[in-house]
Amino acid sequence: MTSATRQPETPASSKLSTSLEQGETPTVRPRLIATDLDGTLLRDDKSVSPRTVAALAAAEEAGIEVFFVTGRPARWMDVVSDHVHGHGLAICGNGAAVVDLHGGPGSHRFVKVRELARENALDAVRLLRDAAPGTMYAVEQTYGFHQEPDYPKLHMETPDELASAEDLLAADGPGAGEPVLKILAYHHTLDPDAFLTLARLAIGDRANVTRSSPSALLEISGPGVSKASTLALCCAERGISNEEVVAFGDMPNDVEMLTWAGRSYAMGNAHPDVIAAASGRTVANNEDGVAVVIEELLAERC
Repeated sequence: MTSATRQPETPASSKLSTSLEQGETPTVRPRLIATDLDGTLLRDDKSVSPRTVAALAAAEEAGIEVFFVTGRPARWMDVVSDHVHGHGLAICGNGAAVVDLHGGPGSHRFVKVRELARENALDAVRLLRDAAPGTMYAVEQTYGFHQEPDYPKLHMETPDELASAEDLLAADGPGAGEPVLKILAYHHTLDPDAFLTLARLAIGDRANVTRSSPSALLEISGPGVSKASTLALCCAERGISNEEVVAFGDMPNDVEMLTWAGRSYAMGNAHPDVIAAASGRTVANNEDGVAVVIEELLAERC
């Protein structure tokens, strides 16, 4: 496992379409599709539609790599495990982990981990407790999930341990030998966007703060760790530039990735900040917005 915090840059590349008509503006051929899951690729019932399954397979067949880039932990990736092709890699935990899904449910292998140092996590907890009294916490690790006793049941599982965030993050706390991927902070009365702004101001550069839930639930990762920075690392390893990436998303945790990618699409159901960040827009997740764009991209290559 490795740890990194500095956002990388991908090497420059300018592989342009060879089928341009005279006078047409050159466009870069996409080599990688990066798509969020919940609210983006998945329908609201958490299914992958037959049309989307076919579009993902067609993209891979055309030589375009597909990366699932999600805030979900690795153990929640079974929903798309049957739809991975080629490399089989997914970016989980908002960039905190790169996971090989080839092993199937329960057998996912961590390829890269960008952990949140416990010292930084404890600082974030302290600073946010002061700024927003009543905040409750959970701790997400590579394999474990722990929470404070008052933290609400927001997730699809039972926590391994119940204790204060300070005890959970202590050097000798639960899962002490296991990396922390992110901490979750929930407030039962604050507006979600106001809570995000307040937390970013309070925590500063001690951690990266974002959100993907419609409720006031924040996701706090290591400094510089985001979907965008980890995607950039994976692209650099493949010699793929940001201009050759097409990205899809719907929530604030997608903004950096959509800004970084050469071509990006906000879903029809997207948060206003996502619409502002993306270079394009597609229809909603329940209308197979990702598949619609992939089909258009493949038609452009013909």
